[in-house]
Amino acid sequence: MSSAALIAVGLPATATATAVPGAAAPPASQPATVEARAGATNVRLTAAQSATLLADAADSAGTAKALGLGQREVLVPKSVSKDADGTLHTRYDRTYAGLPVLGGDLVVHTTPAGGVKGVTKASTATISLPSTTARKTAGSARSFAEGRAEADGIESAEAKPPHEVVWAASGQPTLAWETVIGGRQRDGAPSELHVITDANTGDKIFEYQAVMNGTGHGQYNGHVTLGTSGSAGNHLLKDDTRGGNSTTDLGHVDDDEAPGTLFTDADDVWSDGSPGNNQSAAVDAHYGAQLTWDYFKDVHGRTGIRNDGVAAYSRVHYGNAYSNAFWWDHCFCMTYGDGAYNTNPLTSIDVAAHEMSHGITSATAGLRYSGESGGLNEATSDIFGAAVEFWANNPSDPGDYFEGEKINLNGDGTPLRYMDKPSKDGDSADHWYPNINQLDVHYSSGPANHWFYLASEGSGAKLVNGVNYDSPTHDGKPVNPIGREAAAKIWFRALTTYMTSSTDYAAARTATLEAAADLYGKNGVVYNNVGNAWAAVNVGPRMVQGVTLTNPGNQVSTTTAPVDLQIQAVTSHPGATLTYQATALPAGLTLDPSTGKITGTPTTDGNTTITLTVEDSAKALDTVSFTWLVYTPGNCTTTQLLDNAGFESGATAWNTNNDPSLITKDNSWLPSRTGSWKALLGGNGGTTTESITQTVYVPYGCKATATFWLRVVTNEESGTVPYDTLNVQVNGVPLATFSNLNASAGYVQGTIDLGSVAGRYVTLKFSATEDLAVPTYFLLDDTALTMHP
Repeated sequence: MSSAALIAVGLPATATATAVPGAAAPPASQPATVEARAGATNVRLTAAQSATLLADAADSAGTAKALGLGQREVLVPKSVSKDADGTLHTRYDRTYAGLPVLGGDLVVHTTPAGGVKGVTKASTATISLPSTTARKTAGSARSFAEGRAEADGIESAEAKPPHEVVWAASGQPTLAWETVIGGRQRDGAPSELHVITDANTGDKIFEYQAVMNGTGHGQYNGHVTLGTSGSAGNHLLKDDTRGGNSTTDLGHVDDDEAPGTLFTDADDVWSDGSPGNNQSAAVDAHYGAQLTWDYFKDVHGRTGIRNDGVAAYSRVHYGNAYSNAFWWDHCFCMTYGDGAYNTNPLTSIDVAAHEMSHGITSATAGLRYSGESGGLNEATSDIFGAAVEFWANNPSDPGDYFEGEKINLNGDGTPLRYMDKPSKDGDSADHWYPNINQLDVHYSSGPANHWFYLASEGSGAKLVNGVNYDSPTHDGKPVNPIGREAAAKIWFRALTTYMTSSTDYAAARTATLEAAADLYGKNGVVYNNVGNAWAAVNVGPRMVQGVTLTNPGNQVSTTTAPVDLQIQAVTSHPGATLTYQATALPAGLTLDPSTGKITGTPTTDGNTTITLTVEDSAKALDTVSFTWLVYTPGNCTTTQLLDNAGFESGATAWNTNNDPSLITKDNSWLPSRTGSWKALLGGNGGTTTESITQTVYVPYGCKATATFWLRVVTNEESGTVPYDTLNVQVNGVPLATFSNLNASAGYVQGTIDLGSVAGRYVTLKFSATEDLAVPTYFLLDDTALTMHP
């Protein structure tokens, strides 16, 4: 859930994506592409093909018998996928004596010839009940569930009539009552609380919330292209090329059943990008949904959430200042609030991908939203939120391994979740431990998020897409990456083929290893490093491999300095010798195949991905990948990077922390320096902190300088005490401070050397703090952040 400091402005469907001014961001640091086996990848099925396969699966008596199920058990087909080699994976729910079996779901894997080659079960227990007559009444189950709803803070709780089920997700299969409680959760989201009670004793067995929500703010996707329909004078925010993907307006009501009103526009140019424009949130939500649709289709071969070519839809402007977003199977839709003050809709790229991925999970593994399976459900949405964000390659929201990194929900600019070290948020777990299932699912997701980062990038210090990470491991041993694309493909296949409703962390490890074996072969480098990434989060043992190669990390060199890099590798085979090989080394560098030392002086600017392989004389090997950037000092064109540097487009491109009025064209008594607009911080005469920020990228080989014009007007009488201050910060580090002592009759230019920021995203922040007494006004205009040789 994220967004950079840029406002979304929709363009006509025929337009091309427009990047913001400034230097291009570097390519994402990514290990070399690992080719998956073609036969183990999904093929796209048309809606008709899926329907035919499901119809064939509906005749499941023979399958049930082949699996050794009892005569009272019936398989109910839910979904089917097909590999390129013809293997089918059919997902079934199960009934017993006509009663739904919760935790009875399974996946049957059949050969192209129709034979059963394997089965993945949510529960291996035999379903057998002495009786299907409940001793406890439905009324008692309902009363108990209503008490649970009250304890969980469900407002306006309304229970549907309980129905009998068989609980098989844990322990001995038991006759139970399932009661569903509607109403509204504490944060204002609708409730679909499922309470499972023992039909013989009345005791609680399980409960979970089926409305899956996340948290965030954002409307900063930049200038984007939207899929729309309709005709001149009546264009619709409905994309018929993506299964009818549409976006509707709830008009700030919290009617959970309302579909909303489809957005329309006369000229197909959607929104002016301002927070006050009703279309801005719709542009972001629609764009995020179409990105997620395209990602799953192009990368994983899945057409729509249910793989039936039909799109879910997005509802925006839910409730009043509702600071959340959620997926709900009931409406088959994503729903977004507008955040604090109704100015920051929760509609950035990874929010949309996060929520839409909840739908993918529901349509496939159905990971139950509680305990370890609930943590894996949340992690799945975080994983694909990050994957879509990287894949989109939107310069307004560069890919990263954070959730909510730009929304400032915490009030200090920190993300909601960190995949490289989840515990940095103060609540999430870095690794698995007993009783992790007691955590909220947003925090028990930590080990799986950490696994995805380690599998994608490896352990230790990294610079990825301009962001610095330093990921630890539970056992203190290094993890070599398989690459983000491979990690995402493995997770997707595990989710859709091997995970079930009750999958826990141990079973997730097994599922991903099975997926890795299908895609990349068993006991190879990818397979082993998938397991080692799990061991690094305390799930399962380390995988034994003869050679362990330490990734040297991403390298940065100049054409004016020699390189001397020693590659580190060890073998577990006594007396074995090592041989080193590398592909795509920068021109001018060579690798000694016997010592593993890379030497020479680079000759050509560029950024390449190096694949390094070490093999011992016993034929064991290990492979790692890293990037190597080469630049020539001084080879930099002077360029001003800030967008809307003089504020003449209002709050566009600046993050105003929910208060766009900080950028104003009111010049009645405190005029701007040039033009009509300026930023005005302070002037409240009370204890407040106000700030504006913008993020840009400064390439390697460049220096950077920030300039701005500042006028300070104060009512403070002291000439010695700085009661009210304005801090100028870069990436959280204060570089200059002004106060009421700097009062001036006109604007005064400030200049700050930003120091060593090359090759990084730079966040420039102006932050004003006032005490509880009289006001001080800090007026800013004509800012600039200039890169130069």
